[in-house]
Amino acid sequence: MSRAPFRTGRIAAGAVALAAASLAHAPAVWDHDLAPPPQTASFTAATPRDLLDARLDALGEAFGGRVGVAVYALDEGWAVDFNGGEIQPQQSVSKLWVALTVLDAVDRGELSLSTPVTIRKADLSIFHQPIRDRVGEGAWTTTVGDLLRRSITQSDNAANDALVRTVGGPFAVQVAVVGKNLGEIRFGPGERQMQTEAAGLTWKPEYSFKRAFWEDREALPPEVRGKALEAYLADPPDGASALDIAETLGRLKQGELLSPESTEHLLGLMGQTETGSSRLRAGLAPGWTLRHKTGTGQVNGRLATGYNDVGLLVAPDGTTYAVAVLIGASRRPFAERSALIADVARAVIATHPGPVATAGRPDAGAPRT
Repeated sequence: MSRAPFRTGRIAAGAVALAAASLAHAPAVWDHDLAPPPQTASFTAATPRDLLDARLDALGEAFGGRVGVAVYALDEGWAVDFNGGEIQPQQSVSKLWVALTVLDAVDRGELSLSTPVTIRKADLSIFHQPIRDRVGEGAWTTTVGDLLRRSITQSDNAANDALVRTVGGPFAVQVAVVGKNLGEIRFGPGERQMQTEAAGLTWKPEYSFKRAFWEDREALPPEVRGKALEAYLADPPDGASALDIAETLGRLKQGELLSPESTEHLLGLMGQTETGSSRLRAGLAPGWTLRHKTGTGQVNGRLATGYNDVGLLVAPDGTTYAVAVLIGASRRPFAERSALIADVARAVIATHPGPVATAGRPDAGAPRT
């Protein structure tokens, strides 16, 4: 699907609604010598799209903070959103674009999933990186395919950084994003630089180990740390819009971005994601499936950043919705942030045509305050 029809469709839908409204409110005309015709109520039933649009608006308005939500119905070609065009930090959602770049190189014959990659102690990253135990004090050699699995299913930062180096660095990932016309999707400078700058620090190798990063971050004056995080949020180097992410996931599912084999491989990995059990996955109803990728940013006091989940939600009848929920910045607690994301999945399920099971909890239809 090209980008123009996606956006044109939303404009056309608005034009149709405007035309319908003008017809519905046209003045009645009759011969006053005769009795006027009986008044009859006239209304158009709300469509599933209308219902979902209203529900997303209600959820977003009630939650507050900095939130972008988009849902794209692949089979019908429409999209609805709440602040879906605003740029929000992606955090580990951006690992999807690294995977896309890697698999595109595989499709072109420049790499294979069996290509060996060696990771040394100096190559380790920051925050979540289970691969660190394999590397230890020396080096560890694995394959592109194994790193890809760890990056998507476990959100391993060191595995992802190794893939970025293998394809030619952050610039190569951004080139792939632009080359595939993915819109407002950015790829930052890499986890080490981005995370330390967002905290007001400068990268040091010891930040890969124990609590060195946290200790240095906590030692900063609050105003220094706060200013650094504000600068990150003002112009996130890993920013993206929820609408463009939803569209890109739709194009991936429809086979427009990779070969059939690479498409199925990436979708299969997204179906094995181990992170985010309290987010989109918590809103699933029986028979529905999800292939997704989460992202989680830094927290400063009560301010949480980049709390995200994006994926493909598939109904029992095979209907597919691409969903992107990006909580760029919020002072809501963890449980409420998770509940908002799960509620978006519930809203998609509740407005899907046809009988479905209740999605996850008895008050799924109530606005969150």
